[in-house]
Order: sequence, then structure tokens, then C-alpha cells
Amino acid sequence: MTAPYPTRSFEAATHPLHVLIIGGGIGGLALAQGLRREGVSAAVYERERSLASRLQGYRVHISPGGSRALHECLPAHLFDAFDRTCGKPGRAIHFMTERMRPLMSIDIDMVTNDDAIARHRSVSRITLRQVLMAELGGLHLGKTFARYEERGGKVVAHFDDGTSAEGDILVAADGAGSRVRRQFLPDAPLIDTGVAAIGGKVFLDEHRARLAPRLLDGMCLVAARDGVNLFIAMQEVSETAGAIGGNEPGSEAAGAVFENTRSYLMWGVTAHRDKLGIGTAQDGAAKLAAIAARALAGWAPEFRTLIALADPTTLSQFSIRTSTPVGPWPTGRVTLIGDAIHAMTPYRGIGANMALEDAVRLKRALVAGARGKRDLFAAIAAYENEMRDYGFCAARNSLKAMRQSVDAGALSLTAQRLMLRVIDRLPPVKRWMASRMGRD
Repeated sequence: MTAPYPTRSFEAATHPLHVLIIGGGIGGLALAQGLRREGVSAAVYERERSLASRLQGYRVHISPGGSRALHECLPAHLFDAFDRTCGKPGRAIHFMTERMRPLMSIDIDMVTNDDAIARHRSVSRITLRQVLMAELGGLHLGKTFARYEERGGKVVAHFDDGTSAEGDILVAADGAGSRVRRQFLPDAPLIDTGVAAIGGKVFLDEHRARLAPRLLDGMCLVAARDGVNLFIAMQEVSETAGAIGGNEPGSEAAGAVFENTRSYLMWGVTAHRDKLGIGTAQDGAAKLAAIAARALAGWAPEFRTLIALADPTTLSQFSIRTSTPVGPWPTGRVTLIGDAIHAMTPYRGIGANMALEDAVRLKRALVAGARGKRDLFAAIAAYENEMRDYGFCAARNSLKAMRQSVDAGALSLTAQRLMLRVIDRLPPVKRWMASRMGRD
């Protein structure tokens, strides 16, 4: 079904397109870079004043599709900076029990390829945003979006500080709590899954020798019988590229949570909020450490040591929310990308890649409209139709993966573990499974 769009055409020959992007996260910045590369005017309005203002996650998995999107949006020298500042690849992906008994291990070589562009990468979220902000004109920090209005064939964004900005198209890239979405699609709320996570970092320059070797060669996933999950991933810092990859000015005031130059293991403990005994408000580091330690009581000592070694200033808690399918809506001067429309759980690690997919597809639509190659609103409508399909599908799959882990009963978990052990002993099946993971 094609969403209706205005019958008027955008006068590309006499009216240069100007795009307002609300939100300076991964998707919004990638879109701005892509438009800038194509000569289309864009401005980004981000509420935070620096990258060290608010924790937005530690490490980001970039899939082959996400890498392709970044390559298309970034100028060559910034894509090179992104590539050089990614973490060194681990050796394997391990599935284990809470007693650290192996279920299945997949060598990274089975899910990687020789493509210099379209391959799996891991990067610090701070470093990635440093790359995406580099050389970007029209970036306005400390601008909290309040509302928008359409006026005289334009869209006007108003901000909490009393200022405003005018453009032809407004893009909501302001994340899961999007104020733009609340105005534009008031019947599209986020759903609280009732699941929460506690995350932390263990710095390897201090504690590498105290960690189990199996935890240091890639990624580990554990689902326990009581619905507690543990995710572990290594971020081995490779190098910085000038100012890119360094620590943000003033970040030391927050402790090590924004530390961006030292290698670390990140971990996340996930379970139903009532299982963890955790509320929705952010708890202090001591309480979060105690909650995580209690959740892993009875687990293998190697896992408990990992939790105990986390730098307390890096501990944070997150409520896991998800979106539900919406639309189609009438296409106009406001559109959306990333978590602002299809927020998803962290399971499967695809949220950032979906935002990048949105960014590159919307970039193509806006460029086609700006150059008069296609009606602007028809191009946006086509983007929105495609985005709703793949974006909400990804959100559903992410939610399903989470439910299969945190809601699995004893019988279901036993069956899952048996399946992993069988696959581990059947190389052709394991290669097939690895190939599917390699395409994500």
C-alpha cells in the first residue's frame, strides 16, 4: 500500500532543499553526512552539549549492511577513520551455560568475509559519533526540540530555548523518546517490556590477567534457567585517528564511563525488572553492583569475577522498550528514522544498523527530490513504505529473541541448549547458521 502524499511537486530547480534533522545520534548524523556529501543542505539539532553529556551505550556492532551505509554516507577519509578506530576482531562467539559449560562456539572467520567495506565491525559509540560529527557543518548542540509547525510551505522547528529553525523537510532522529514522534504520531507509543539491564566495563589494562581466557577472545552469550541473561563483548582498542577516538573534553568528571582510549570487556545482565529487584529510576553504582552480583549468585566464579571487576563509574541500568507497528501515515514534510519510529530491544544487536539503513535510504530519496529526478514527496513515501516493512520486522525479531531468552522455561531452555550442542557437532549446519549471522 502506498501512503498518500501531497500532489504538489518540490521546485528543485529554483528552490534548494534544506533538511532539519532533530537528534544527533548515529542515524541523524549519518543522514546529515550523506546529504552533505551530495551537496544537499542539512542542519542537525542535538539536545546534548557534548558526547560526554549522557550515556548512550558502550559498544556498537556494525553489520555489513551498516558498514555499506556508512561508506555511502561518509567521505572516503572519514570512512577510513571509522575503519581504523574500530575494535580489533575477536576470535569467536561463544554460547555457554551459567556454569561456563560450552554449548556452541562459532569462529569469527565463519561469519566474516574479505570485503573491505561490507563486513562486521565493533566500535565505541563515542568514537563512532566523533567520526560522524567530524567536519559536519550545521551541527547545533544544546538544542532541545519542543514542537514543530507547518507554515507557508515550510516546516518550522521550535526549541526549548525560544529559538526556531525553518526548512523544507523535518526528520525525527531523536531516539526512542522522540518528541517529534509524540507530536506527529501520537498513537505510536513505546511499550515497556518489563525487562531491564545493568551494564558495566572492565578495563583490560588493569584486569586482563584476572579474567578467564574464554572471555577474552570474542563475544559470550549466556541464558540461565531463571531468566537471567549475560552478554559479554570485548572492545580491544586499535588506534585513534587524530582527535577521533580520543576522550571528550571534560569527560573525566564522570569517572570512566566515557573513557574512550582503553580496551575493555563490556557486560550486560538482563532479566525481568522484578527478578532483578530493580525500579525504573537510575540507582547508584553500589546498588547496581549488588544487584548484578546477586543475579549471578551460583554462577561460575569466572562470571562473578567479571561482574566484581567492573569500574563502578561505568555501571548503568537500562529499561528495555520496544515499538509496535504503525502506519501507513500521510506523507508530508515530517518523516522519521531509527529508534524514533522503530525502537527495538538490544537482542540481536541490530538497532544501530537499522538506523543506518534508514539514513542511507532516506538520503537517496531526499537527494533524488532535491535534484528533480523524482517528486520529493513520492520519494519520501517510497522510503517510508520500505522502512515500515524492514524496520518493524527487525523490531519484532528483536523482541522475539529477547522473549526466547528471558521467558524460556526449564523445558524450553533445555531444548535450546540441546539444539546448540547438536549444531556445534554438525559442521555443515554450523556453517549455515554462521552464514545467516554473517548477513545480519
